[in-house]
Amino acid sequence: MNTLFSIFLVFILCISIQAQSVWNAKRSSWLSIDSKDRSFIDQYIKGYSSYLDKARTEITSTKELIEMLKKEGFSEYTNPSQIKSGAKLIFNNRNRALIAVRIGSEPINKGSRLIGAHHDSPRIDIKARPLYEQEGFALFQTIYYGGIKKYQWVNIPLMLSGRIDTKDGKTISIEIGRNPQDPVLIIPDAAPHVDSPLRKREYTGVLEGEEMDLIVGTIPDQKNSIINTVMDALSSTHNFTEEDLVSAELNITPAGMPRDVGLDRSLIGSYGQDDRACSYVAITSLMDLEKTPLFTAMAYIVDNEETGNVNNTGASSSFLTKVYGIIAEAQNASTFNENITRKALSMAKVVSADANDGINPLFPGLSERTNASRLGFGPSIKRYGRSFDANSEFTAWIRNILDSKSIPWQTASYKVETGGGGTIGGQMSKEDMEVIDIGIPLLSMHSPFEIASKIDIWNLNRFFTEFYKAE
Repeated sequence: MNTLFSIFLVFILCISIQAQSVWNAKRSSWLSIDSKDRSFIDQYIKGYSSYLDKARTEITSTKELIEMLKKEGFSEYTNPSQIKSGAKLIFNNRNRALIAVRIGSEPINKGSRLIGAHHDSPRIDIKARPLYEQEGFALFQTIYYGGIKKYQWVNIPLMLSGRIDTKDGKTISIEIGRNPQDPVLIIPDAAPHVDSPLRKREYTGVLEGEEMDLIVGTIPDQKNSIINTVMDALSSTHNFTEEDLVSAELNITPAGMPRDVGLDRSLIGSYGQDDRACSYVAITSLMDLEKTPLFTAMAYIVDNEETGNVNNTGASSSFLTKVYGIIAEAQNASTFNENITRKALSMAKVVSADANDGINPLFPGLSERTNASRLGFGPSIKRYGRSFDANSEFTAWIRNILDSKSIPWQTASYKVETGGGGTIGGQMSKEDMEVIDIGIPLLSMHSPFEIASKIDIWNLNRFFTEFYKAE
């Protein structure tokens, strides 16, 4: 009995050591590349950085992505005759969301490869009646969008962008503060000499929501109105009235440009990497397909994820189902047939792509280290638990793609009872699609300056390209 018990203990110990060693042996992805790879990474990140600089909101992101796609031969969808093997199509949803499609050689009801990502990011929005005066300043009333730490947005240069639609049908594009010669806006903080009444505020309440108002001017006109001066400056360059702000979508985002981070330039810092990182990679990987894929490949870029996938441009809308129906019907030469569309949806394999929180060197205790993801160690397969995970067979299928192409990968799980689960994947799962959540780790998520590893972005591009081609 003692001998058998000893053998059993040795067996359990060996399993434990082996299981532990598999993950302990994982090394930084930087150790597996050569100088040629580094050159590819730098070139890819150059394009990514340029995109981030221009794509400050979902509206400007949609514009940039469509321009990129059209340069690679994609055309906007207008009629079913365009749907044929090898076609490169763009389905544009109100200039705020899109689906880019490479029609495969097999009908869509036999399978498809879809990568879904969102390109909205936490920010500050302008209220419908924003202008007011206080203590010799004109200010904008604001409301924040998505989950932010409000104090992070104080005393940094901010820019104004978006669109204004007028009653006579005009759309006026606004972008003030991105170029170095532009003025910027700012939310002013209190000086340390006088802020003692504020110092007892809680960590997340350093700044209240109604205190996040922006200074937009200080010079009064001859009627002693600073608001008139501000509106004169805006209307002289953009030709709209104060009342037109009711039908406007104006957003406040950081004015700074993307920057290399670290003396080794291994990281990139920028606003909006959650989740324009996955959006950009999903689109560029689709553009990079040299041959017609066996199964139709699609990049689905949505809006409003940060507020729960709401509205007709978010993942909860019927836009994706409609596009699947259009393609399925065109390929089956039939009028609307819900069964054909439903079969196409059920045969789809989907990656719900979104960034996740990487372990922070200053606050490692906030992560459960054995299941946390690390910058520079590859894309993260997300395992949330609580029924948010992909099924085991689909997860194994994804692992095979990664390992067969020697693409580094890791897993990501939050501490129990501290992290969330799922982004847009839940909406697609409801359509009977096979979905897994995968992303890359970031530092300082939802801040005005998020940090990503360049090599993780490059390896995500490698994986997305292979996923689109997978049979």
